[in-house]
Amino acid sequence: MAQIRLDKFLSECGVGTRSEVKNFIRKGLVTVDGFPVKKPEEKVDTDTSDVMFQNTRITYEKYVYFLLHKPSGVVSASSDRNCITVTDLLKKEGRTDLFPVGRLDKDTEGLLLLTNDGELCHNLLSPKKHVKKTYFAQVEGIVTQQMIREFREGIDIGDEKKTLPAQLKILSAGEISQIELTICEGRFHQVKRMFESCGMRVSYLKRIAMGGLTLPDSLEKGSYRRLTPQEILLLKMDCERMEGNDVSGY
Repeated sequence: MAQIRLDKFLSECGVGTRSEVKNFIRKGLVTVDGFPVKKPEEKVDTDTSDVMFQNTRITYEKYVYFLLHKPSGVVSASSDRNCITVTDLLKKEGRTDLFPVGRLDKDTEGLLLLTNDGELCHNLLSPKKHVKKTYFAQVEGIVTQQMIREFREGIDIGDEKKTLPAQLKILSAGEISQIELTICEGRFHQVKRMFESCGMRVSYLKRIAMGGLTLPDSLEKGSYRRLTPQEILLLKMDCERMEGNDVSGY
């Protein structure tokens, strides 16, 4: 059981912002266990209190999980003074505690998780967990079979250590090659730097999978949906299963 303020309870349940729900409470629109409550600081139990807003029962969710199809031009951050952020795209959910799990570059599209579950976020991003991330990319130049072997052995991108083994798949080779790349770490600009080390430039990048999750074809850019309980369990199992695994088998 957890005792929290009523205004925090309502805002985290998506009823409104903290200031909005304070007004709702003071107007008498909220009842707790059948009685009107007009003090935002009133404590409620997240497990046992019966909270109603305008005759609708409000169920508290401690943790929430969303899968977003991030569009280009949006920043992977909780706030930014100059740019639209990924959390701006989820504003109608009314949650003020969401944050992206890792980041995609501003010009990169694709699968991005947002949650308020700090432990899961840490595990998914931990280098020790080796959670796989798969990208589709368009690359300027001809990607070769030799590069597949080099990526499997690790690439020197200017850090202290080479990248961990990565799985490179050539979809088409030409002046603009199309590839899929699966990595199990998340260094700064890693995919772009891996190809730059081979004298190539990534002109388009999209993350299509993370762990056991795949970006649905039906999810349009800028749209999102909640993860299912099965998908949440799958992510947690990915973290447990991947820790300490040998990735040299790519």
